[in-house]
Amino acid sequence: MSNSTGISQQAIAFIGGGNMASAVIGGLLRQGLPAAQIEVVEPFAQARARLLSEFGVAAHDQAGPALARAQLVVWAVKPQTFKQAAAAARNHTTAALHLSVAAGIRSDSIAGWLGTERIVRSMPNTPALIGKGMTALFARTGVTAADRGRVEQVLAPTGESLWVEQESQLDAVTALSGSGPAYVFFFLEAMIRAGVEMGLSLDYSKRLAVGTFVGASELARASNDPPDVLRQRVTSKGGTTHAAISSMEQDQLPAAFIKALHAARARAAELGDEFGA
Repeated sequence: MSNSTGISQQAIAFIGGGNMASAVIGGLLRQGLPAAQIEVVEPFAQARARLLSEFGVAAHDQAGPALARAQLVVWAVKPQTFKQAAAAARNHTTAALHLSVAAGIRSDSIAGWLGTERIVRSMPNTPALIGKGMTALFARTGVTAADRGRVEQVLAPTGESLWVEQESQLDAVTALSGSGPAYVFFFLEAMIRAGVEMGLSLDYSKRLAVGTFVGASELARASNDPPDVLRQRVTSKGGTTHAAISSMEQDQLPAAFIKALHAARARAAELGDEFGA
């Protein structure tokens, strides 16, 4: 779908104008979508002012008839406010394709609230803010191949995306990649703290830790070998890396980390039960 016949002629609405919506809006503008083609419903005045100053997009404080021109509606709301927001917008958006980025809310609930089967549910993560995100997508049966293409195009500036076959897989996606950046930051905190404790400056520790994560991730992406093989190549028996890995294994860190991801997956499922009724 080229810009001349696609993105620049679409009207796209956002329910919610926070960080994730801003990441997508910025990408759309870079693709050539005029700001006048974007509708945003955002109840908080400060957020509306930021959208206007940063993107030239005038947002409304509540849903209204202006939403009816949108061919795609992006739901960037908190799970606990989705049902109320859907009730306010439903009468204006029945002809649109809907893309949800709300964690946990299942598409059955969204379909019931909006009265349509043209729903794509997604699970993005925060690196989308700098175009390095990882987003998983699930489409209901009412979503056409052209609809899928439109969603892919809209999300392309935020990073990579992949389609999952079963919606239940999105709970595992939430645990793995949706919450995943926090795990990386958690380990970065620990590495930086260790660097300072061992006599390095805070600046040096941060640069070394962050640079190592970036480099190792790019090496894993570029290599055909699985991570365990890459790890073994760095881990000479009796060496420094072996000492560190052995210490973590003795403390059962791998098992504890895997257990943590299962906890995140369980909480993702609970969100659907809690706010999807």
